Amino acid sequence: MHLYLLLLQAQPDPEMVRRMALAMLAIIPIIMLVFMVIFMVPCWFILKKAGFSPWLSLLCFVPSVGTLVLLYVLAFSEWRVVPAPQAPWQQPPYPPQPPYPPQPPISPQV
Repeated sequence: MHLYLLLLQAQPDPEMVRRMALAMLAIIPIIMLVFMVIFMVPCWFILKKAGFSPWLSLLCFVPSVGTLVLLYVLAFSEWRVVPAPQAPWQQPPYPPQPPYPPQPPISPQV
């Protein structure tokens, strides 16, 4: 916090400003790379599940144009996807079971 106050002085120390700028120049690209990788991993899996080459997710490294192109490719193209098989517990039993026989009405006990 005191570094920010040094910048607000009338005459900031040029050496301190230079060190702060170098620190930011070293940290900001690392943070940008981490965020691009965080965005690229889900794109990789979405493209793979949609039937496209997952290598298209490398377009995420081009900050705005690549991501926009990737979204338009996904939105307006035909997805070559095979429907997922149904889980065994969701399939109706084979052969179909007859309906349960109706139960006689219960008479009140006196």
